[in-house]
Amino acid sequence: MRSALITGANRGLGLEFATQLLDAGWQVTACCRAPQQAQELHALAARHAGRIEVQALAVDDAVALADLPARLGALRHLDLLINNAGVLVSGERFGNVRSDDLARSFAINASAPLLLTQALAPLLEHAHAAKVLCISSQLGSIAQASTFRTVSYAMSKAALDMAARRLAAELGPRGITVLVMHPGWVRTDMGGASAPLLPRAAVTGMLAVLARATPAQGGHFYAYDGTELPW
Repeated sequence: MRSALITGANRGLGLEFATQLLDAGWQVTACCRAPQQAQELHALAARHAGRIEVQALAVDDAVALADLPARLGALRHLDLLINNAGVLVSGERFGNVRSDDLARSFAINASAPLLLTQALAPLLEHAHAAKVLCISSQLGSIAQASTFRTVSYAMSKAALDMAARRLAAELGPRGITVLVMHPGWVRTDMGGASAPLLPRAAVTGMLAVLARATPAQGGHFYAYDGTELPW
């Protein structure tokens, strides 16, 4: 059975990834900061008993990231790692940027995917043609930067893009494909009610891109519809 681990799986894109992978017959490890509050995730787990494990994971806790493999019990291989957990500081404009917001954004959006991929590399290597997906954003594109807004988010996503490029260079020769993807402007708690794209459509598109990706595409930046984006 194919296995996947998803961070930020309690809502939005993470919950949708878990839903679609479970519906497709995968074994899923669903990680989130506060499982006791994740009612939708527990309802999903009840519908797929035996094929989903919910794990508490604060991705800004480096010790917890390093210790996670030891908590995965009988898991012997990992076919797909989805680094989805993220944070966006709302209302951020020039003049009100705070150092603690920058630090937290980098810890969650950039450092955590790198550290978690590093910790789970042995399990990824035990799979056949494993894949790592890092959820980034067009806002992290330096080529397309034109405003100052949400600078902590944009800077940390640009750092994530670099981390993914380096991971692709390291893991590609081991048969592991590392991709960076922009999910589109999605109607989630982060994206807001005005976003035109539903989570189902965004995740369906990203999984389709992943399904046909090879290590030769590792370190590339794609939109959810497969369009390659500029760094």
